[in-house]
Amino acid sequence: MTIQTGALNFMLQGKKIILGITGSIAAYKACHIIRGLIKAGAEVQVVITPAGKEFITPITLSALTSKPVISDFFGQRDGSWNSHVDLGLWADAVLIAPATASTIGKMAHGIADNMLITTYLSAKAPVFVAPAMDLDMYAHTSTQRNLDILRSYGNHIIEPGTGFLASHLVGKGRMEEPENIIKYLDQYFSSQEDLNGKKVVITAGPTYEKIDPVRFIGNYSSGKMGFALAEECARRGAEVVLVAGPVQMEVNQSNITRINVESAAEMAKAAEDHFTTANAAILCAAVADFTPVETADVKMKRGDEDLVLRLKPTQDIAKRLGELKKDGQILVGFALETNNEEDNAKGKLERKNLDFIVLNSLNDAGAGFRHDTNKIAIIDKNTKVDYPLKPKTEVASDIIDHLVKMML
Repeated sequence: MTIQTGALNFMLQGKKIILGITGSIAAYKACHIIRGLIKAGAEVQVVITPAGKEFITPITLSALTSKPVISDFFGQRDGSWNSHVDLGLWADAVLIAPATASTIGKMAHGIADNMLITTYLSAKAPVFVAPAMDLDMYAHTSTQRNLDILRSYGNHIIEPGTGFLASHLVGKGRMEEPENIIKYLDQYFSSQEDLNGKKVVITAGPTYEKIDPVRFIGNYSSGKMGFALAEECARRGAEVVLVAGPVQMEVNQSNITRINVESAAEMAKAAEDHFTTANAAILCAAVADFTPVETADVKMKRGDEDLVLRLKPTQDIAKRLGELKKDGQILVGFALETNNEEDNAKGKLERKNLDFIVLNSLNDAGAGFRHDTNKIAIIDKNTKVDYPLKPKTEVASDIIDHLVKMML
């Protein structure tokens, strides 16, 4: 998500926010975050690490939140204790700001040695992480890898800014300013209502076209992009029908109905059945273009002669839905290309009556099948917008932002 300038939408009213504070010089900025959240109508509970208390006192934080600050598992020596499980269930959001390299590493690998990490591991709410550290620590491969792991968990990383650091060096690692962190949360909760009352059909993953009981024609699609789109639509309030090919992935939200299919024919039928009552369809699956003319009932044995496999085209799902599309419905396609990328994508946009198409290229490092990242361009009838390489969760947000604009 990109932080937009402008006034708050006041979507934080009544929200319960856990603010995690760790051992960084930027801990003093937590006071400004608390004031801003409370001013926006949120209720704030601070959970601070032992190192965090070396930079800012619990008394100051308690005075600002009107709540005792939680730091230890056991508050008194009378058997009472702080329940990280109850905290995790209480919160509408968990914000860790500042987040040090140490805390980020512990979050990524489940090292539950303090109250903040156990609360994070128990949380059911969305988690926002605002890193703060010196430029070399932030740029280090281990830190970047840990941040990628957190993104893969669905955590939201609020990128640090570039500026003057505590080391007296200048570079990236300075925690984002408090007012922008608050805007980020406000925009997140505002976007949750984008697709309320809408039904979105999404296809994801590969299809397998049987040759015999043990062999098939398939491709390398992991389903990661399609599942990220499904989760993003569901987060924004949509009723999602996810037509998934054979992939080893799970969905996390109750408003996603998953239909498991194997072949292109099965995927086409499920997509067509549900598109009739949908507001939009996003065709992200890597559907096989061909299927065997004949399928053997038993396993085919190796012989001395060459095997000739006759193929026939599968049904073109995008073209079929484009023919069925009614006024008010939005149809989104994907184009994974290896050459003449833009021309091929624009041709597909026209031929299949799509409203916009998401283009990515196997020539771009980190894009395409099996990666956790993607690099796309969104092309509609009037514009083309290029996006940098991003985690697929963030790419999904960009795509759904474009979908929402078209629905307005």
